Amino acid sequence: MSGIIKVFLLLAVVVCISKAQRIDSGQQCLCHNVRDSLAKSEIKDIQIYPVTIFCNKVEIVVTTNTGRFCLNPNNKRVKNFLINILKKKKTFATVRPAHFTTN
Repeated sequence: MSGIIKVFLLLAVVVCISKAQRIDSGQQCLCHNVRDSLAKSEIKDIQIYPVTIFCNKVEIVVTTNTGRFCLNPNNKRVKNFLINILKKKKTFATVRPAHFTTN
């Protein structure tokens, strides 16, 4: 193979690799489609994933009896729903133990 063809092949490989890295960076998210609401009674588990180098957005993954869904973290109803859940969780976590005195 001539030297010019080798240079073009090497250049083509470098361009393909750099495009693949640029496309994949920050786009390996779990949620591609999001919902704006979900019935509270259906929810079995909620997982909140913060922004990472692999995904450049906050993701809220909800598990129900029928499957897994993603909620829109920018929706006002979703935000209020999460605030209420966190308030309830905080009240359970801050229950004071009974104080016993010895005589």
